[in-house]
Amino acid sequence: MLAGALVLVDLATVGHKRYLAVYLVFAVIVPVPVVFRRRYPRTSAGALLVLAIVTTLVSWLIGEDLQVPALVAVGIALYTLVAYVGRRDGLLYLGGLVVDAVLADLLLRESVLTTVAFLTLFYALCWTLAEFLGARHAYDTEVAARLAVADYDRERGAHEAVSAERTRIARELHDIVAHAVSVIVVQADGAKYALRTDPDVAEQALGTIAATGRDALRELRRTVALLRTEHAPEQLPQHGTAGLAKVVQMMRNAGLAVELELTGELDDVPAEVSLGVHRIVQESLTNTFRHAGPAPKAWVRVHRRDADVLVEVTDLGHGAGSPTAGDGPDLAVRNGISGSGLGLVGMRERVAVLGGALEAGRRPEGGWRVRATLPLARDAAE
Repeated sequence: MLAGALVLVDLATVGHKRYLAVYLVFAVIVPVPVVFRRRYPRTSAGALLVLAIVTTLVSWLIGEDLQVPALVAVGIALYTLVAYVGRRDGLLYLGGLVVDAVLADLLLRESVLTTVAFLTLFYALCWTLAEFLGARHAYDTEVAARLAVADYDRERGAHEAVSAERTRIARELHDIVAHAVSVIVVQADGAKYALRTDPDVAEQALGTIAATGRDALRELRRTVALLRTEHAPEQLPQHGTAGLAKVVQMMRNAGLAVELELTGELDDVPAEVSLGVHRIVQESLTNTFRHAGPAPKAWVRVHRRDADVLVEVTDLGHGAGSPTAGDGPDLAVRNGISGSGLGLVGMRERVAVLGGALEAGRRPEGGWRVRATLPLARDAAE
């Protein structure tokens, strides 16, 4: 459209040109590079500069200034170079335009002052418009880049939030189900063997199974209810010393000898720390019950200190697969190398979320130890 407008202006100023054919040739050819100025800005600008110089030379040869209005396209080319290519190309092109202007003054004997004033104003206007448009393009590009980064961060944040929520749900459900199912399976096996030889023992095992199942169901309902809402940490269940005593008693009823030592005020710790202590003790005793071998024994020590809570669970089990405290299959199971391996992983994740530290492994004197420290203040942990 711009090139067509230049052609129309050329045709409108034909007048009484002496060399009409020559004028019409330049009037049609000069606007052509304007069509390609966006796709090939350097080539288009060079072609216009060459046509401007050729027009000057032809005018000198025929003895008449053709005065083709479409030659204002050199200003359009200057604008295009500065706006879409860069200032360096624009300066080089401006130098070429100065050479063309000097050549025209020398050959065509035009008024130097008038020519310089016009070209200075014209080229300055083209350059200023190009700078404004270039700044606008740079601003739009930066805004678009920031929006793209913001969209990416929002999507990544949403994915991370979903992943964290799934991990939290899986950790809670595993802690509840694994503990209950482990007790139920062991008690069911014991009841099956004692059903005919010792009905009283079988009845006691069935009672433990029923109580464990009811407790697990109640805990599952409460956990699912909490997971359905965006709950604050203070809405988490507060287990405290009563919850720990209940877990220990349940494991004793299941046949695990457990000694419990509680020191310090544990009933007024933050809810998330109380839940973490409860789950660590529960999971550690479940692992002892499953993997510590025959006649296992465990010690649970929970000590509230000034800035954190120390949880330590130790046992003397040798594992079902080995009579000694060597690196047998039980070590692999407890480390999460075989089997589901979610218990220790879940404990590590829970302790990491609370800003604490967890150590789990074989003791030199035999058995297994889980030791965790949970800070009481989140900002202190951070």
